[in-house]
Amino acid sequence: MILRRNVDRIIWIAVALWCSLLASAQTDVQLSQYYAVPSFYNPAAIGLTDNIQLRAGSRLQWVGIDNAPKAFLLTGNMPLKLFGKRFGVGIMVQQESAGLFRNLSVGVQAGYKIKLWKGELTASLQIGYANEVFKGSDVYIPDDDDYHEGTDEALPQTDVSGNALDLGVGVFYNHKWFWGGVSCTHINSPTITFSDDAGSTTGGGTGGSTETAKNYEFQLRRTLYFIAGSNIPIKNTLFEVMPSVLVKSDFSFTRAELTGRVRYKKLFTAGVGYRFDDAIIATLAAEYKGFFIGYSFDYPTSAISKASSGSHEIILGYNLKLNLSDKNKNKHKSIRIM
Repeated sequence: MILRRNVDRIIWIAVALWCSLLASAQTDVQLSQYYAVPSFYNPAAIGLTDNIQLRAGSRLQWVGIDNAPKAFLLTGNMPLKLFGKRFGVGIMVQQESAGLFRNLSVGVQAGYKIKLWKGELTASLQIGYANEVFKGSDVYIPDDDDYHEGTDEALPQTDVSGNALDLGVGVFYNHKWFWGGVSCTHINSPTITFSDDAGSTTGGGTGGSTETAKNYEFQLRRTLYFIAGSNIPIKNTLFEVMPSVLVKSDFSFTRAELTGRVRYKKLFTAGVGYRFDDAIIATLAAEYKGFFIGYSFDYPTSAISKASSGSHEIILGYNLKLNLSDKNKNKHKSIRIM
């Protein structure tokens, strides 16, 4: 119990103390079922089929630790034909809380598609909005902390927030048997400026003192992603093997994740994964008549396992078939000429 309290305290202080607010931060939610929502990491992974695809998910990370990250995600995308050309459009919404931080990202995606090598290549742009909030009013520093002071001007004493334009780009190739792409989120490396709006004048006359509003900056790190996978049918069976990989880097930190899944009759899927130096992952999913549900559990392999029992993630989805043919097969004749 003593060890756990100490770990909780260390994590709480590390998250709450904002790291001077001059440091950069990565705000993309970490998902174990990245293969189920590829358009979240790559804006070009849109309109891959003739379906409207909707996905919504939630992740509870490091269960057992107070103020651990919690995230909600929504994605939607569809193909589109204009002027005889094929496009993809989509939307992404992400909300995450971690310690005293809250972030919200909203992005719209649009991509142009070309046929290539019996597959389809998409190049896409994402234009979005990023909002960051820091709950400075909830900062708590223990009395016996020898490293931080409650009056430290590097720490906001009130709730502060800021907004910025957030851009992303990506290319994605989709084939019958495999898929993959590269992308960059926060490509403009937006800097969010916070102001505590606490400026005030105290005292009176010439002896009065003036307190000006304090400004803080928070930079979103430019992050590269490589995502790829394959569908390999097992001959003379109803099974298929679906390996996949996700690699991400913000130019100072790189992490890779490998996943192996087996799907039966395109209905039930089970698999395992490994995120290097972080967690072992188990996943289950089911698909039926356009509906999708996926669940994953992460068991930490790092020192965080001393304080947390693991992470839970669930994703729900629905696919709606579209008719993108040039001629409407369901066109009705007028009753006057029937």
